[in-house]
Amino acid sequence: MMNVKKYEQDKEFMSHVGQLIDHPRFQKLDGIVQHHHSTRLEHSINVSYTSYKIAKKFGWDAKSTARGGLLHDMFYYDWRETKFNKGHAWVHPRIAVKNARKLTKLNPKEEDIILKHMWGATIAPPRYKEGYIVTMVDKYWAIKEAITPLRSKWQKRRVFKRKYLKSHHH
Repeated sequence: MMNVKKYEQDKEFMSHVGQLIDHPRFQKLDGIVQHHHSTRLEHSINVSYTSYKIAKKFGWDAKSTARGGLLHDMFYYDWRETKFNKGHAWVHPRIAVKNARKLTKLNPKEEDIILKHMWGATIAPPRYKEGYIVTMVDKYWAIKEAITPLRSKWQKRRVFKRKYLKSHHH
C-alpha cells in the first residue's frame, strides 16, 4: 500500500481544504524550506490538521480553523534571506492573506487567523478563539520541525551507548 498520510484519510478535513492543498499556487510551497527540516507545504498541512482536530474536539469552527491554519504561511520567499527579516513576523501574515485571497474567498475568521498567527511576536491578539489554536499549534510545529533531526540523532546515540555498554560490561 502507498504511504497515505493520516490527514488524507480524514474525509471531513479534506472536504474543507483538499482543493486548496491541490491548488498549484499552494503546491509551490513544497519547494520552500520552512523550519530547517520541513517544507512550507508540510508545515502548513501539519498546522492545519492539528489545529482542525483541536477545534473539532472543542466544538469550535473546525472548517475556518483548518483553512486559516493551512493558509497562514502562504508566502514564497525564504524569510531568513530578506531585507525585512526583523519585520517578517509582521509582514508575512499580510502577504499570506493577499496570496490566500488569490486561491479562495476568506471569511473574517480565516483572515484574522492568518493575520494574527504570529501573536506573541506581534502585538494584536487573535479576535477569535480559533486563532489562538493556530497560533499555539504553529509554535508547536515550528519547534518540532526544527528539532526532529536532533531527536533522531540523540536516539541513535542512546541506542549506540546501550549496545556499547552491554558489549563492554562483562
